[in-house]
Amino acid sequence: MIADKYTEETERSRALGIALAFISFGSLVAPPFGGILYEFAVYGSVYAIADISYSVAYAMGPIVAGQIVHNLGFVQLNLGMGLVNVLYAPALLLLRNVCQMKPSYSERNVLLEEGPQGLYDTIKMEERNAKKKGYSSTVSRTSTPQTGQSTLNRTSDCLRISAPEETTETKMPVLQREQPKGLKDNSVLPKLPVPPLRQTLDTYLKCVEHLVSKEQFRKTKAIVEKFGAPGGTGELLQKKLQERRDKTDNWVYDYWLEDMYLNNRLALPVNSSPVMVFPKQNFRDCGDILRFAAHLISGVLEYKALLDGRALPVEYARGQLAGTPLCMEQYYRLFSSYRLPGPQRDTLVAQQSCVMPEPEHIIVACKNQFFVLDVVINFRRLNERDLLTQLEKIIKMAANAEERLPPIGLLTSDGRTQWAAARAALVKDSTNRDSLDAIERCLCLVCLDDPSGVEPTDTNRALQMLHGGGHNKNGANRWYDKPMQFVIGADGICGVVCEHSPFEGIVLVQCSEYLLKYMTGSPSKLVRAASVSELPAPRRLHWKCSPEVQGFLAASADRLGRLVRNLDMDAYKFKIYGKEFIKKQKMSPDAYIQVALQFAFYRCNGRPVSTYESASIRRFREGRVDNIRSATPEALAFVKSMTDEKSSVPDSEKMKRLWDAINAQTNYTVLAITGMAIDNHLLGLREMAQELKMEKPEIFTDEAYAISNQFILSTSQVPTTVEMFCCYGPVVPNGYGACYNPQPDHVVFCVSSFRESTETCSAVFAEALDQCLVEMRDLCNRCSAAKPGSQKEGAAKPGSQKEGAAKPGSQKEGEAKPVKNGNKP
Repeated sequence: MIADKYTEETERSRALGIALAFISFGSLVAPPFGGILYEFAVYGSVYAIADISYSVAYAMGPIVAGQIVHNLGFVQLNLGMGLVNVLYAPALLLLRNVCQMKPSYSERNVLLEEGPQGLYDTIKMEERNAKKKGYSSTVSRTSTPQTGQSTLNRTSDCLRISAPEETTETKMPVLQREQPKGLKDNSVLPKLPVPPLRQTLDTYLKCVEHLVSKEQFRKTKAIVEKFGAPGGTGELLQKKLQERRDKTDNWVYDYWLEDMYLNNRLALPVNSSPVMVFPKQNFRDCGDILRFAAHLISGVLEYKALLDGRALPVEYARGQLAGTPLCMEQYYRLFSSYRLPGPQRDTLVAQQSCVMPEPEHIIVACKNQFFVLDVVINFRRLNERDLLTQLEKIIKMAANAEERLPPIGLLTSDGRTQWAAARAALVKDSTNRDSLDAIERCLCLVCLDDPSGVEPTDTNRALQMLHGGGHNKNGANRWYDKPMQFVIGADGICGVVCEHSPFEGIVLVQCSEYLLKYMTGSPSKLVRAASVSELPAPRRLHWKCSPEVQGFLAASADRLGRLVRNLDMDAYKFKIYGKEFIKKQKMSPDAYIQVALQFAFYRCNGRPVSTYESASIRRFREGRVDNIRSATPEALAFVKSMTDEKSSVPDSEKMKRLWDAINAQTNYTVLAITGMAIDNHLLGLREMAQELKMEKPEIFTDEAYAISNQFILSTSQVPTTVEMFCCYGPVVPNGYGACYNPQPDHVVFCVSSFRESTETCSAVFAEALDQCLVEMRDLCNRCSAAKPGSQKEGAAKPGSQKEGAAKPGSQKEGEAKPVKNGNKP
């Protein structure tokens, strides 16, 4: 074309040169602007956009170049090209942050063509618009000792929230958030305070005095006084903590995350991962199961659209000190996090990148196989009919026994050090690396379980959620490192398994309630209209298992089986009364139930023990939890008056002691939620000493410190507004897990323990707890001014029995026989 138009050699060469210049210019300029288009389009391939840019440049360059040379002249055109090149770099500099931009709520809905139907009605809705905050993080990479490769095994598409032990220091990234009107950015929330040293030490002594012997307490008191002396070690560490507070958003976050989760080497199921048990479903056939799954996935995508559109309203505190805005950071890790196993310490990975596209797939687990289900195809989110079609394909693929692969998910149920070693063996093969990458980058898992083969009681449903019944049932149909696994059993046993390190129970509750309300309030949309044609088949993830990996699988199956046999669970409803009766006594339901738990343990064991109750500190930036130490001296005085001193203490004194215990519990709760409790502070002092390479202070090697951190009772209130309940395992071998959900006329309790311990029995503890709750009600009724002739509220009906309780002479499946003193046969 150029040769035909320009006959002179000089002019022809100039035109050809300008054509090549246009091609180069298009190749340079178009891809960055294509990347911008990609970010605003939310979904798509940046590589495809770049290819289009190159094609346009090659097509247009030769066409227009000759005419430009002919009209303007060669010199003028070169000057123009030079000017464009000079302006190109500053333009890119101005656009360097564009990849952090996100589409607005309405833009995203238009692009995906199917926006949310409405916001979750229990979340306040007044705040929508917000300004975003950038990252404040240190990104680092480490190499695994086994392979010498990056522990992420991929490009810089992830930010490390807490790194393995080999790294120097890694700070928690503050993911971008939308803030409410009047709350311009997250920095408006106050920083977590560092409590006064003297106050923490005095409270510590008060908390441990009644848990140790008198001789041990005298020794502990002397150690604490030495630690807190003017000019002593305590003051130095306190000063360093204050300096750390000034430099960070949350001075305890990294310490707490590592101590609570990432340093823990125990297996995630039972020991760490809580579960939410949904109401039992009545599936008639496989079609019902898949329609339920498609509807659930649709709800998950709706909820994620709220998060991606920064449309999730800020929550405000309820209960004690209500009305304070709460930090929302945890919500934005629901579908973008992954817990990476390490030989000594795990890593919490947050997927957030300007280079790699956002996850557009979920993983479906079926018959211990894993399948990639793309939820966005050709820039559009799959509707419910398309999701159902894809799930039907997965069911057929999973049914092919000839193509089934080893149950790799078993490895994630093992201890963290063992799983880290197994993963290092897996990643030696590129096929395994690709499969791991697909799972680690997915939004969530949907686990289609086979029938469990057990009666669907509350207890058995809880057990199925916690461990899947072992390797020979559904225990391998999981990937425990992902934060959200939605379990849908063929027998109607459904729920969510949660990896706990990215967020707290309230986030799990709010997400689960949104989904259940979405599924009951939003009709299923199984229509063919606007579906994506020519749906590609879901992809099965493949694995290549060396003899080394096979050995890891066998060991993991054995250890999971032992864990399944060891767990002793009792989930039931206490139906005699609920929180309304407690409120009418002008008492806090949470404080009342905590005192009842102390009462029950003392009745079974004749001694008080260190107790953990989680308290939210989301009033502060990046706040997670601190500990409410429920084993107060006042609670001990009350339970003694109801047991050892029952006959000698009058009801009026018992009632006074109950009020003292309730007030002590409430006061400590306020201390904890305002950042003034002792556990995080002592942890910070201990970790600061280690950072400074000091010899560990004696206060942290003292026996009383070990006893105070041995939480025999691990408790948590997890209230819900829909029919479901939360449960988890004990945190020590000889302890109890006690989760409770107070409702107006009943309380759901989930009591767990380990059968291998001779000190615990869930059935015995649950029975004692019921008796204690009844005795506390009777005490309140006797001491209150009841109207003549009226039946006292909460009185047990003749012949009533707690739901799920075994009939006389019978025994619940899998339970130990109740015996005296809480011992097992």
